[in-house]
Amino acid sequence: MANGFRKKILQKSTENSGFGDRASGRFIKKDGLPNVERKGVSMLNRFSWYHTMLELSTFRFLSYLVVAYILVNLVFALVYYLIGVEHLTGIDKRDAINEFIDVFFFSSQTFTTVGYGRIAPVGFMASLVATFEAFLGLLTFAIATGLFYGRFSRPRAYLTFSDIALVAPFHNASALMFRLAPYKNNTLTNADVIVSAAIEVHENGNHKSKFYSLKTHLSHINTLALNWTIVHAIDEDSPFYGFTEQDFKNTDIEIIIHVRAFDEVFSNTVVQRTSYVSDEIIYGAVFTPMYYPSKDKRSTILNLEKINEYTKAELPVLKEEK
Repeated sequence: MANGFRKKILQKSTENSGFGDRASGRFIKKDGLPNVERKGVSMLNRFSWYHTMLELSTFRFLSYLVVAYILVNLVFALVYYLIGVEHLTGIDKRDAINEFIDVFFFSSQTFTTVGYGRIAPVGFMASLVATFEAFLGLLTFAIATGLFYGRFSRPRAYLTFSDIALVAPFHNASALMFRLAPYKNNTLTNADVIVSAAIEVHENGNHKSKFYSLKTHLSHINTLALNWTIVHAIDEDSPFYGFTEQDFKNTDIEIIIHVRAFDEVFSNTVVQRTSYVSDEIIYGAVFTPMYYPSKDKRSTILNLEKINEYTKAELPVLKEEK
């Protein structure tokens, strides 16, 4: 690219991205979270465990609960065993394995406050440990119930984005495109999208990231029921004006997307983010349609498996490129 083109880009950068020009790496991860590592604080203060547990996948969340439940009961079973099984009535004392199994299940019954009654503590120490375990169990299940409710009731956009962005033909020129679609039966209205670009440039011998607001062909829709293809026209006002296929490949680019909509069920605003880097931008392609009428023409089929499907396409040649 010519030096004049680089100067043109530098004059159009914006300062409201939330990232400084010395930030490095991918700014927004594919899951929408900022790619930032925090140091200078302790591990306990660095993470919000409530947010972490809400953000976990369902499988990992349930796995952590099950593992924690087993470990806690193993610890208390060991404590009871060290105190002495003679301080617990109803224990099967045929051998050490049966004793520990009975102690473990007594611990689980105490932790959940079930208390079947076959095994009971005898003496001060066993009763004290059982009292503390029952109290800890009540607190733990209260926290677990709150986390379950928080995960169930938390407003989310439930949007899926295409894994790739395309540089496609658009109005006798070209445009940067990606698309998104709701994948659950929630109803989103008044959807807005904000798109920005981070481009690494060379300035005074240093590598810096410059941020640019990307104007979209349609930045607001009333109802987000089908897929939505976001289009940024690559015209003279675009920081990508004059970019060739090699420029897109060889320049460190990140397209940052912020989608905001209103969920009628939650009666709340929901937000979702993602980003695309240079390796995820395909030059000279168009998305294939992903929705079509049903056989009886009474409804519309939205096939989410087609969100990444595209075909190659020729791009118009700019006068400067001829």
